[in-house]
Order: sequence, then structure tokens, then C-alpha cells
Amino acid sequence: MMRHRLLLSLLLVLPLMSTAATPPDDWAQLGRFREANAALGAPRADEARVVVLGDSITEHWSHDAPDPFGPGGWINRGISGQTTPQMLLRLRQDVIALAPRVLVIIAGTNDIAGNTGPTTVEAIAGNIASMAELARAHGIRVVIGTVPPASRYWWAPEIDPRTRIIELNHLLRRYAQQQDLVLLELHTPLADADGGIAKALAEDGVHPTAAGYRVMSAAAREAVQRALTR
Repeated sequence: MMRHRLLLSLLLVLPLMSTAATPPDDWAQLGRFREANAALGAPRADEARVVVLGDSITEHWSHDAPDPFGPGGWINRGISGQTTPQMLLRLRQDVIALAPRVLVIIAGTNDIAGNTGPTTVEAIAGNIASMAELARAHGIRVVIGTVPPASRYWWAPEIDPRTRIIELNHLLRRYAQQQDLVLLELHTPLADADGGIAKALAEDGVHPTAAGYRVMSAAAREAVQRALTR
């Protein structure tokens, strides 16, 4: 009898122990930059802090072009594979709490790839608009980047993203114009004749090479300067 009671107690307790030992699912990767953000501190009075929010295209930028906006002039908050709803969730801690003067948003290609499920270009543009509105409510100037071109996704080969990228960029350009935001045009200077990205600028069809990042950096510096002088 005692043995049965002990077995029953163990059966009841073990699921609780298993649940307690399982780390929470950090879907938006809120913990990714927690320590780095804490170490930054408040910007200096003379510091034109710029945060770039995005996915792997942004994340890899630091490796191929360490100072695209000049020495020490930017904070990279790109996370590989992320979609706009994930970025929206981490906007407060990875952008607003850092008190930048300018936020650059380059996002949307992973949404089109279906990384976090099916979606529409309207929903993607809406998420980007929400990020812009939250940033502006905290006195941050916003630069909206168009989605760089891609003719295929190697991790989702069944998708031809070209038309949807064009549609999304149309919505982003219109939103930037309506809201008087600076537009960072990335699609046009990177695109080839077929609507993909030129091979010399992105060997895998999505992620820029060093040459591709040089094109992006030049455009980004100009866009950020326009935002700072408004």
C-alpha cells in the first residue's frame, strides 16, 4: 500500500519538476541582447546613437562592414531568421530603452519566406508601421528600409518572393511618404534585371556580400543624415 502511494506521489510530482526545469520559449529572443543593452548605458549628450533593427541581413552587416555609419556610430540589433512580429515584441528593450536618435528598420523578407507562418504584405507593413509609431512616440526619428531583392530563399525553395517583395515595398514607400519618414532605398540599387539580387552582391541570393554591404552602407549613411537634420 505504501509503495503504491509513493508511486502515485512520484507520478504527480515528476511532471511539475519537468515543467520547472524546462526554460521558457523565448519566441522573440528577448534575452538575446539583454546583457549588451545593460552595458550600453544612456547615450552621451553629443552622441547621435543609431539602432538598426532587422534580421540576418542586419546581423551580418557588422561582420562585413563594421562601421557603416562611421566609427562607433550604430548599434546592431539584427537577429537571424526573425520576422516583423518578433521585432515588434522586442522593440521596447532593444530600441526604445537605448534612447537612440534614429531607428533604422530593415525587415520583412523572413515574413515572406514564412518563417513564423503564413502572412500578408499588409500585415507585414502594419507591423513595421507599429514599430515606427512606437519609436516616434518616444522621440526617435525613424528610417524605413525597403526590403532587399531576392528571387529565391534557399531555406524555402518553393517560394518565389519577387512579386510580394515588390508589393511590400510599395506599401512601405507609401507609408514613409504619408508619415514624412526617411526612406532607405535598398531594393533598387541591389536588384538585377530579373528582380533578384545581383550575384556579385549576394552569392546565396539573399544575404549581401561585402560589396553588397558597401552599397547598403552608402545608402544608409545618407538616409540617417537626412533623418538627423530633420
